[in-house]
Amino acid sequence: MSLKSRIDNDIKDAMRAKDQNALRTLRSIKSMLLLAETEKGGSRDLSEADEMKLLTKAAKQRKESLETFAAQGREDLANKEQVELEIIEQYLPKAMTEEELKSAINKIITEEGAAGMQDMGKVMGRATNELAGRADGKQISQIVRQSLNH
Repeated sequence: MSLKSRIDNDIKDAMRAKDQNALRTLRSIKSMLLLAETEKGGSRDLSEADEMKLLTKAAKQRKESLETFAAQGREDLANKEQVELEIIEQYLPKAMTEEELKSAINKIITEEGAAGMQDMGKVMGRATNELAGRADGKQISQIVRQSLNH
């Protein structure tokens, strides 16, 4: 089942359950997907990787907002962002552990024949595509940098 179909079904379930938090979050995800599909004047289906990038972006936005609201002492808004983040994370693949991430990046480095920092762009491009939704870009970058410096 595609992500869009899953979201549509979950919106119906949230409406039946009168779960306003889930409904608000799912509608925002659906809106993001529809906007991405109709971007640049055309109608196109999103690949699974594109969907994961959008969900990852939405989760990252919620995390940043959560941190900002918590720092400002706005617990009411921080709680709202936390709830939305938890709902979005249900649609993302399970995050990789640091060891799994290091292993995957080392495999990419070996396959690309990367020898040093001059190859960082090549490794980062492939790593961000292959690990989309399962690891944070900052974390990927940090591990690639460490691995290429050794």
